[in-house]
Amino acid sequence: MNIPLLLTQFLDRAVKLYGEKKAIIADDRILTYNELNSRVNQLTRGLRNLGVQQGDRVAYLAPNSMEMLEGFYGVFQLGAIMVPLNIRLKPDDYVFILNHSEAKILFVDQDLYHLIKPVKDQFTTIEKIIVHYKEEDIEETGYDVWLDSQSSEPVERAIIDENDVCSLLYTSGTTGNPKGVMLTHRNNYLHAMSAMHHLRVQDSDVLVHVLPMFHVNGWGSPFYYTANGATQVCLRNVTAETIFAAMQKHGVTVMHMAPTVLNSLLQYYEKNIPELKQPVRVVIAGSAPPPAFVARVEKELGWEFIQVYGMTESTPLVTISRIRSHLSDLPLKEQYNMKAKAGYQMIGSEVKVVNDYGEEVPHNSKTIGEIVVRSNTVMKGYWKNEEATMETLRDGYLHTGDLGTVDEYGNIDIVDRKKDVIISGGENISSIEVEGVLYEHPSVLEAAVIAVPHEKWGETPHAFVVLKDKQEVSEKELIDFSRSKLAHFKAITGVTFTKELPKTASGKIQKVHLRNDYWETLGKTGRFVN
Repeated sequence: MNIPLLLTQFLDRAVKLYGEKKAIIADDRILTYNELNSRVNQLTRGLRNLGVQQGDRVAYLAPNSMEMLEGFYGVFQLGAIMVPLNIRLKPDDYVFILNHSEAKILFVDQDLYHLIKPVKDQFTTIEKIIVHYKEEDIEETGYDVWLDSQSSEPVERAIIDENDVCSLLYTSGTTGNPKGVMLTHRNNYLHAMSAMHHLRVQDSDVLVHVLPMFHVNGWGSPFYYTANGATQVCLRNVTAETIFAAMQKHGVTVMHMAPTVLNSLLQYYEKNIPELKQPVRVVIAGSAPPPAFVARVEKELGWEFIQVYGMTESTPLVTISRIRSHLSDLPLKEQYNMKAKAGYQMIGSEVKVVNDYGEEVPHNSKTIGEIVVRSNTVMKGYWKNEEATMETLRDGYLHTGDLGTVDEYGNIDIVDRKKDVIISGGENISSIEVEGVLYEHPSVLEAAVIAVPHEKWGETPHAFVVLKDKQEVSEKELIDFSRSKLAHFKAITGVTFTKELPKTASGKIQKVHLRNDYWETLGKTGRFVN
């Protein structure tokens, strides 16, 4: 008899095989998998007593906390749908998402309650708000008292189909309202099976949750690390200092994060040189890092660098950049170049780069096409948005909107988002390539490149740059540096120095805000910045 692929099975396995092992470490609290399971049962019973039924939506606005993690399994036992909310949105965004998803219950962390307090009267379907770590002056129900009033005995679970939606993840759109990505139990389950293989997840692992759990469930980490009985460290406040402290205290062996967060760890390491004895794997997704960045991580920190690629709509990971055994004799520089790419398809996914006619591009590292994905992990569609679903899911493939090339070994290299490609004098320029060169400059901490208007060439690359502490460099120096490393038409023509770059909660640089800031400046001055 076939067993449906349900996410609740992952915690069941951990309880059966690792019941008395450390499961969750959160501040000064430690739970075994047995204790975690008891709290999950209490949560399920509490939700059922509040009238939550199969298919209902339950929303969470929380940092990486024990309460957030146990929410996934407590909600899933009812066959309800988890709606994790980005903690960096504005109050009006929460109004749209909660009303659009028709969420019934909202769990919110005390530290984030101020984001929903001014707009909670605009929620049309929320029946109850429950606050984690509630302070006395808050009128809502406190989580701990509410949870403690529930029985921890095993609950009768809903009869769930593996193709039922389990989570609804709203992507932050650059224009218009965010879209709710429907992911099923089957999507997440098969993604976990593939990811845990490629990332070599094992029961001896200690994961620190750096990537926000609302971000495609922290790349699925609450699922496949739980399934393998690994220990998970929850950080409510994620900084370079708190990450290194957790690594030293708990023997962390693996982390998932965006390149900007890893960059902050490198800067912290330079100044503090914290001692770590355990081997560490760091899994990175986002803009392709320069090969020199990969080399620093592996040589200076001694960590294994693993680049992956995916998007919310694919649950998310579909490619990985680890060096395959038959290529391990390549020169080290070439291996670093390879590790900086999105890589090759993971088991269970078919990933191609195609031209406008749907034909696969030649593997020559030059011909650019769109990355498309066919997989059991591809989303069911967008919640209540059939038009956007049909636009993204075409001809049996998920069209990512990302542009890439393929090298002779079959490794995909992300060139840019379609909207981020710079077209100067008829030539296509990858903003990622230009950024990679700027990161080679010893004074540059962070860089982002966008297209800006130019009277002669139509548009040219303009850089937004954050300098390292106590470093000084002129605009002309950076322009000359880029010209020395790139074809002149690819070189930056202007620089805006800034103290920080706008980022998503996962650490991804938001170029849309840079464009908006640039055009606002242009509107005020009446002239081009560059």
